Amino acid sequence: MKILVTGGLGFIGSHTVVELQNKGFEVVVIDNLSNADESVLNGIESITGKKPLFENIDLREKAAVQDFFKRHNDVSGVIHFAASKAVGESVENPLLYYENNLETLVYILQQLAEKIEASFIFSSSCTVYGQATAMPITENAPIQPAMSPYGNTKQIGEEIIKDAAKVSGIKSVLLRYFNPVGAHESAAIGELPIGVPQNLVPFITQTAAGLRKELSVFGSDYPTPDGTCIRDYIHVVDLAKAHVIALQRLLNNKNLEKVETFNLGTGTGSSVLEVINAFEKVSGKKLPYKIVDRREGDVIEAYADTKKANEVLGWKAQLSLENAIDSAWKWEKKIRAIEN
Repeated sequence: MKILVTGGLGFIGSHTVVELQNKGFEVVVIDNLSNADESVLNGIESITGKKPLFENIDLREKAAVQDFFKRHNDVSGVIHFAASKAVGESVENPLLYYENNLETLVYILQQLAEKIEASFIFSSSCTVYGQATAMPITENAPIQPAMSPYGNTKQIGEEIIKDAAKVSGIKSVLLRYFNPVGAHESAAIGELPIGVPQNLVPFITQTAAGLRKELSVFGSDYPTPDGTCIRDYIHVVDLAKAHVIALQRLLNNKNLEKVETFNLGTGTGSSVLEVINAFEKVSGKKLPYKIVDRREGDVIEAYADTKKANEVLGWKAQLSLENAIDSAWKWEKKIRAIEN
């Protein structure tokens, strides 16, 4: 079966392409390289022995999307990652996020709606919960007002998918994941942000590698045990495997509803300082950091109740925070040519 992975050269997308190819799927990747590099294709090939078909397309161009689906009318399923994803940037440039994250989704769904049946996996986020009132967060937690335009695009995106599914043959799984970290154990692919990293772990590894002077910890006065924000950090390989399982569920008609929702996380929350300590433990390096003011758009804490994914999908995170950070550091050292 041919599967389209949008944003397939990005962090989560590339790891998912690996898992799809390991399961025998034929994969075609769309990526506009706005936050990825074409060299990732070589990393995927080195792991799986096969280079996926790649098309450099900006999904904001409706005609290009229509042309792609005309040429690839045998696509059986879509895993949709392509989106801008930085909370802080979305606050500063909201219109970019609404254009990039919502228009592209609509254009793809319009093409899938023309098919008798289509399977669609949506890269959603725990940001849809806003600042949840209870921990851990279940799929039934109320959708709070979004804390950022990025979070709002995920909320609206989910609503668009549900409405589209009501009037078409589209079946979908919405995967609300928490904080993906780490890299493939081979160090052939990993997180490679263009410019200054917006996420904690790549900023940590770049700081340790000497690319950044020091890490900024945004706030130390939150109502948490050590005063810093708490997140659920999930290894990207565990996350990628969940996408393949969810896709197989739809392709095999195992879904119980037209649109199903699952949280993906470890079920354990870790503070920013705990992540720093974990890095120092696995790397043996002291990390320079400073406490700065809180960042707009950040929630206090968020970690998943994973019972539904564990029981219904039959998926469970296998790798630890230390596994993830160790793999991220090995990846950073490789791409910077740093000796152990």
